[in-house]
Amino acid sequence: MSRRVRRKLDEKNKDKIVLLDWTSLDYDAVLHLFTCLNHRDRASLASTCKTWRALGASSCLWTSLDLRPHKLNPSTATSLASRCVHLRSLRFRGVESADSIINLKARNLLEVSGDYCRKITDATLAMIAARHEGLESLALGPDFCEKITSDAVEVVAFCCPKLKKLRLSGLRDVSSEAIEALAKNCTQLTDLGLLDCLSVDEDAVGKVVSLKYLSVAGTSNIKWSVASSKWDKLPKLIGLDVSRTDVGPGAVSRLLTSSKSLKVLCAINCRVLEEDTSFMSSDRFKGKVLLALFTNVFEGVASLFADTTKKKPKEIFTYWRGLKDKAPVDETMRWIEWIVSHTLLRTAESNPQGLDEFWLKQGAALLLTLMQSSQEDVQERSATGLATFVVIDDENASIDCGRAEVVMREGGIRLLLELANSWREGLQSEAAKAIANLSVNANVAKTVADEGGIRILAGLAKSMNRLVAEEAAGGLWNLSVGEEHKSAIAQAGGVKALVDLIFRWPNGSDGVLERAAGALANLAADDKCSMEVATAGGVQALVMLARNCKYEGVQEQAARALANLAAHGDTNNNNAAVGQEAGALEALVQLTQSPHEGVRQEAAGALWNLSFDDKNREFIAAAGGVEALVTLAQSCSNASTGLQERAAGALWGLSVSEANSIAIGREGGVPPLIALARSEAEDVHETAAGALWNLAFNPGNALRIVEEGGVPALVHLCSSSASKMARFMAALALAYMFDGRMDEYALMIGTSSSASTSKTISLDGARRMAFKHIEAFVTTFMDPQIFVAAAVTSTPTILSQVTEKACILEAGHLRCSAAEIGRFVTMLRNPSSILKACAAFALVQFTVPGGRHAMHHASLMQSGGEARVLRSAAAAANMPREAKIFVKIIIRNLEHHQAESSIQ
Repeated sequence: MSRRVRRKLDEKNKDKIVLLDWTSLDYDAVLHLFTCLNHRDRASLASTCKTWRALGASSCLWTSLDLRPHKLNPSTATSLASRCVHLRSLRFRGVESADSIINLKARNLLEVSGDYCRKITDATLAMIAARHEGLESLALGPDFCEKITSDAVEVVAFCCPKLKKLRLSGLRDVSSEAIEALAKNCTQLTDLGLLDCLSVDEDAVGKVVSLKYLSVAGTSNIKWSVASSKWDKLPKLIGLDVSRTDVGPGAVSRLLTSSKSLKVLCAINCRVLEEDTSFMSSDRFKGKVLLALFTNVFEGVASLFADTTKKKPKEIFTYWRGLKDKAPVDETMRWIEWIVSHTLLRTAESNPQGLDEFWLKQGAALLLTLMQSSQEDVQERSATGLATFVVIDDENASIDCGRAEVVMREGGIRLLLELANSWREGLQSEAAKAIANLSVNANVAKTVADEGGIRILAGLAKSMNRLVAEEAAGGLWNLSVGEEHKSAIAQAGGVKALVDLIFRWPNGSDGVLERAAGALANLAADDKCSMEVATAGGVQALVMLARNCKYEGVQEQAARALANLAAHGDTNNNNAAVGQEAGALEALVQLTQSPHEGVRQEAAGALWNLSFDDKNREFIAAAGGVEALVTLAQSCSNASTGLQERAAGALWGLSVSEANSIAIGREGGVPPLIALARSEAEDVHETAAGALWNLAFNPGNALRIVEEGGVPALVHLCSSSASKMARFMAALALAYMFDGRMDEYALMIGTSSSASTSKTISLDGARRMAFKHIEAFVTTFMDPQIFVAAAVTSTPTILSQVTEKACILEAGHLRCSAAEIGRFVTMLRNPSSILKACAAFALVQFTVPGGRHAMHHASLMQSGGEARVLRSAAAAANMPREAKIFVKIIIRNLEHHQAESSIQ
């Protein structure tokens, strides 16, 4: 870093430059700057000069350390040890970090808090306790500590006599010996949390006479008759939390009436208690506060204060935080914040039925209020609660819109963005997660964008903290669903940040990779953004994921992103760029064999889009794409319509090449495509019809289609499909099959007269069926009255009316080769009047002005001298009336395109 930087002044003095010497900042200013950084950034800043190195090592900066966002291994801990002599508070995540705490040599630790403690064992906890005998606070959770037993709790009791606060989650059981050891040795223990345990010795808890606050939330198998008769005698007990338990009205009544010291009893989400409607309506515990789903929590908390008559109940937490003299209630209020935030999160995670009214009336407001707590863990847990309580179905990213919008109405979006914009990485991560989930709702997403959330999330996506970057990428993923937000994400630098995420964490970070790839997939669906993705190195990054990552979520999103990049056809070069990226096509072909349907579907979709490029089409075939996609089509009869559509679509794309078409027929691709043509789903039978149309161009494939029962399937599509395109392509496939070439091929391969006779009879019957339905199809696009007028006089007005009635707009997206156009022109000379009319009808679709490839088709016809054939056909005596009229329209279309080409 340069010590001297240029800083521009305001617009009025924009030509003026001021040189700012960072080393001239006073000691306190730099020290304050250091306090706003995590330990990694402090180390970076301290490395800039000797003065700052000394400041960075100041003991006041190393009294508290949050290592949750970082991987603490023994070597890292050893490197930090020299600065941790005065460390008082430590937060960590996971068993490896817990095992490494000893290497910090922080013998004066007072507070230890750990997350993700499922794998922490008795040995690890015993080691922490034995090496830090001055501990006053120990908290492990909120996830379950499944491997910790009562033995470790006893060790904590013997080794940490100064313990004041102990909170443990998810122990199997807490024995009487362990609790009695706490009562005997930890005489200053005032706050005990034994949450979500399978069992707790009720009698032993009643012996911890120093307790002021006790939480057994979520703990099962409590004998409430014993608990209430013992705990009501605890002489100092002020707050008791029995939320999410099976406590009944009798035990609650006894505790509130018998205990002389108890002021607050929290019983949120206690089913047995809530089922007693008479208890819910009672108001017999004057001077005591009961917090439950059926009470007003804000009013209950407000009753703890002497004079709040002028305050609204919802403002009570703000009122308390602003008090100059908090001492009388501060400890209790901090405990209430902690236990309510914990219970609301656990309740949101379990998502029980029947709580909509609670969440809408006060649950969401409580979470928003707790997000403003001075306790960082309460803030984080409340943000996580907001992220969780709106989710209905995590698998399908479905949220409750009513809950999301109440958060928005209560000002929650701005509050979350403020937390996301803070320097604390724990808050950044949880706030970004909440923003991401809430943004599934379109109205919330708009508010996030309007409040500057896109810029904040794009900035967080650049974080060196993987958890922060992951949640930010998730937010951008959800926001990028809205078309109106895509360009804003690109302008905020989001595309580059997302691509960089993939390169920064290429292995072992499935969550961040899936979210980054998912966001890029959404952005790539936009033409301009897709070019920015490619420019930022997105093609290389996504291909790297498709080739190397084994996690199906990442594979699916990477394939979807590549599919979207390749979907813009002629508007940019991304289609060719993806195909040219080393290993891209091979990786996608390989993914079509994935055991996960979503991966197969997106890989097939990507190959479908990529096959529109001539070179890609051949490279896909060379990479084994024909065999893989035929196998996929054969296996997806019971799959989702999305997979069926893309499997048929990819074969459709590959079959544009006649060599590929022959290979598809040879590999057994005809039967599964016929089966898909019978699908009830319009999108599926449309792509299957397109593939069969291409395959039918080859007489060998045409015969296979007949032999495999394809004619009835195509006839059904031609007459019954709701899709004009499916009907059109089915008719064209039938026209190809019976224009005479297949008959010649069938006779050529016949091995005996009997076999030939059998096939001839079969072909004759199929031909009659095909011709009947081709004729019926073409007739549906002819208005008899207009055709009679057009036969008499072919004025531009009349021909325009015929064109308007006959035009299939979607057919303008079909691109034919010179051979295909030539075949339709040749068909105009076919003896069958039905085929003549069908060929003319098809050429109208391919040349009508405004069609995407109309100019291309007109150019092929002009360069091939087809105009002469068309004029001859229009004048031929044996040409059917409808075919003649269609031919006149084609000639008119060609003249239009020629004039337009001359102007250009």
